[in-house]
Amino acid sequence: MDQADAPLHENAINPHRWGDNHEIRYCLTSIENFAPWVRKVWIVVDDEGPDLSHLSAAMRSKTCVVLHRDIFGEFSSVLPTFNSLTIESMIWRIPGLADRFVYFNDDVFLCAPLAPGDVFVDSQPVLRGEWLDYSSLGTDPETRADPALFNHFMHINAARIAGFDPGRLFSAAHVAHPMRRDVMAQLFDQHRTAFMANIQYRFRDLEQFLPQGLHNHACLAASGAAIHGADDHLHIHSGQGRGRPVDEVWGILQKAEDPNVKFLCINDLPQLEQLIPNVRDWLGAMVSGR
Repeated sequence: MDQADAPLHENAINPHRWGDNHEIRYCLTSIENFAPWVRKVWIVVDDEGPDLSHLSAAMRSKTCVVLHRDIFGEFSSVLPTFNSLTIESMIWRIPGLADRFVYFNDDVFLCAPLAPGDVFVDSQPVLRGEWLDYSSLGTDPETRADPALFNHFMHINAARIAGFDPGRLFSAAHVAHPMRRDVMAQLFDQHRTAFMANIQYRFRDLEQFLPQGLHNHACLAASGAAIHGADDHLHIHSGQGRGRPVDEVWGILQKAEDPNVKFLCINDLPQLEQLIPNVRDWLGAMVSGR
């Protein structure tokens, strides 16, 4: 951070982006319990993988750790990186990765059974999100500095590469993302300059694009994606509930107990834990199907 040439965006330097709050334990447990059909789980890390002792022997046997340098390969000069956008630009290069894969952030959990048809219909990824108009964001410095709007600009940049206008783009929900490896490989070949620029940033930057956003728009442009219309996901964003009564926060969180809700994203578990001290017990029960 001290070596940065210019001030870093507030969204890029929030410590929860690289702090280990053990979210991945809940994430992996949720996959084991609610998506047992998954053949292999790849955990992408910079150096050392997480403790997997809490998983069953069967789950441990199909879980592999892959290092940043293994997927960046000849582009490893950009490492080390602390930037999920940079890493997401290259995850399709995991050796042995399936042609159809589902990308999880460690703060995304399954909270109900997930079937293969929930993420792929034949070869088409099933996308969750909505069509939105981001044209009003423009170049206003205050808007661009707002950490809560950072992801909007990443979607704009991705959509533009795929030929979509900010006035109508598909904004992906905070869920697990079904992706096609061949689509990402083709995009890498077509837009190599953009990808090379994207991986140069060690911390998130407004000049970057959201790789899964580019993937989604490319699939949509080719009529190669299905949009899931039902509301089956819940997103608890960083700071949500702060200053509100605890009962109100619990009410929001417990929407995940609806059996129709399959995905739960909690962006800042320690912050939520300050409001609800026993939230980890609740989350552990949720991902275990109890």
